[in-house]
Amino acid sequence: MLNTESELVEFQEDNTLNHPTDSVYSVMGIINRMQLIADRIVLLGELRGDLVQTTDAASADLKRLASFDFSQKNYYNQVADYYAVINNCNYYLAHVDTMLERRGRKIFENEYAVVKGFRAWTYLELAKIYGQVPLVLQPVMTEREAALAANSNLSDIKTICEYFIQDLTPYAYTQQPQFGTINGWDSQKFFIPMRPLLGDLCLWAGRYEDAARWYNSYLNDREKPVFMNTRSRVQWMSVSNFQRPNDNYNVSTTSEVLNFIPMDARIFDGYISDLKNVFTSTADNDYYFQVTPSQAMRQLSADQIYCMEDKTETSSDTIYAPRVGLSDPIYIGDLRLSSNFSLTSAGAQDPYSEYSNMRQRINKMWDNFVPTYRINMILLRYAEALNRARLPQSALSILKYGLCKENNEIRIDSIERTKAGNLIVFDENRFTRDEVIGIHSLGSGDSDCNIFYDMPKPDHALASREDSIDYQIPLLEDMIIDEMALEGAFEGFRFYDLMRVALRRGDPAYLADPISRRNGQQDESVRQMLMDQKNWYMPLQ
Repeated sequence: MLNTESELVEFQEDNTLNHPTDSVYSVMGIINRMQLIADRIVLLGELRGDLVQTTDAASADLKRLASFDFSQKNYYNQVADYYAVINNCNYYLAHVDTMLERRGRKIFENEYAVVKGFRAWTYLELAKIYGQVPLVLQPVMTEREAALAANSNLSDIKTICEYFIQDLTPYAYTQQPQFGTINGWDSQKFFIPMRPLLGDLCLWAGRYEDAARWYNSYLNDREKPVFMNTRSRVQWMSVSNFQRPNDNYNVSTTSEVLNFIPMDARIFDGYISDLKNVFTSTADNDYYFQVTPSQAMRQLSADQIYCMEDKTETSSDTIYAPRVGLSDPIYIGDLRLSSNFSLTSAGAQDPYSEYSNMRQRINKMWDNFVPTYRINMILLRYAEALNRARLPQSALSILKYGLCKENNEIRIDSIERTKAGNLIVFDENRFTRDEVIGIHSLGSGDSDCNIFYDMPKPDHALASREDSIDYQIPLLEDMIIDEMALEGAFEGFRFYDLMRVALRRGDPAYLADPISRRNGQQDESVRQMLMDQKNWYMPLQ
């Protein structure tokens, strides 16, 4: 071993990734490390929000997580797992042979871009969770290097976003590698989509026009068009039949789920997801679910006004769904909650039974993958960016009508269309009035006919167009954030959506108020705690 010429000794400088199989295995190794944090991405974003609440059956760590109590060590607070992903990315980026060519093409260019995307995505998650974190960009191989990295200056979310916007932009249009089918999955779905990630980074950094441009570019890609799933929705059978909705709302297909972290099916194969045991009744948890929709989530859903267009050959009328006399109160308002959630009794059973007699179902929990990007959530972030870019009519069109040339010409005035330019231009062959609908229509009927779901208007005329836009932007932003809750509930976005707007407005109450009322009544102690921004973040452990 002391013989430096021995072939049994391998030094770091000799360990260059210069063979295609090296690169494939290295990228899959990074994905393997991402499996460790996959469940946490959902739980940290959902349990600290206002759309769910823990049950008596919840673990102590989940209860403390939901109550922002980090006075004790918590299973879900392990920052080292995120840095394991980052360090693997740093090692790959430092050692892959980026100059190696074959037939005039750099062999590892696509993998190099994918790994940069993994690293940036992980850092964005870290910054949302911890507020400020060490920005480590070189591989850490020794204890001394680890100590130096841990004690380096901390970077906040804006600094991190600005760094990675610059880092990723040259690779925005780099094709993803082709690894073929792995465990039955199209392996390209394992990779973070670069342009939506750049959109997210710009959104958090306050670069709203840039964010809108990246989202538009991705959704409008002609070479690799994304599947628009806005026609999959839940609605009442007819204007006269309000007994049971016709449920065609499906986010569980991999056509709507653009990208995900693949999980293993068996624990001895690798890392499996435990989300089903948290959110749903399973044999493994003796049917005791640990998290359930909150009163705030139920109220938000019920507050929506469901609208239907009743068309005949000679006339058209607008019908609003009843709010009383329905077969189940969960059908009041928006129907997406009823489509994704149910709670039923298993009937009478032995009082000494080890099993719960209640059965909860939440459709958004998958056995073998954890989603990272969905089309409809990208559309809603696109709407958020357009609104903050002072294009509120364009943002409303995403919610109410669907963006396409015909709708743009009818719904968006010429001044805003001129200002927006290519930010709202879409492929006329794929984006038509027959193919796109407003996101709100996925659960609230024909929103384009709904007079109660429209652009906020002041009681009196304002002095200028710009004054009107200033009035509309925060109120329309509230509508967008509500729509994100209706569409993205249980997927891990809610806490961060509230945080992003609260930071943007400099108003901690935007986050503190809804979370303190998650159980139906305001918890003043929770509100006061969350009015201090330091308590939004977990301690680095």
